[in-house]
Amino acid sequence: MLNLLTRVPEQLFRTLPEALILLLTRFALATVFWLSGQTKIEDFAFNPLAGQFEFGLPTIKESTFFLFEYEYALPLIPANLAAYLATAAEHVLPILLILGLFTRLGAAGILAMTLVIQIFVYPSAYALHASWAAMALLLMKQGAGRVSLDNLLTR
Repeated sequence: MLNLLTRVPEQLFRTLPEALILLLTRFALATVFWLSGQTKIEDFAFNPLAGQFEFGLPTIKESTFFLFEYEYALPLIPANLAAYLATAAEHVLPILLILGLFTRLGAAGILAMTLVIQIFVYPSAYALHASWAAMALLLMKQGAGRVSLDNLLTR
């Protein structure tokens, strides 16, 4: 009976395409950081699944600077610079992941951000951060998969 319980799921999941797993991983990880970045800016919004579209020149919200100065309060880096860098990274890195372009580099950037958030900002959110780190590490190890610009460009 135990043999049957282990063999059936193994057969089911063996046929699941790696390309689908990596595509979904890229989408899931990119979405978390993209949506976070979207909360930090105004005059630009792009969230097709929620039907939000605003195409202006993005500017960082005053509340973002406040968050970086008083809530996030990263050591060794001025709050305003941290706000600009994090907001830019939360927009650029997800685009790389969605496109599957320089995926390992994009995932490494997101892993670095995740570690900073875990260590300096929200250390009690380790369960959530571990899932982000696991997805980033998977993409760093495996790459973007077959459904990606990386794959197209390396053929």
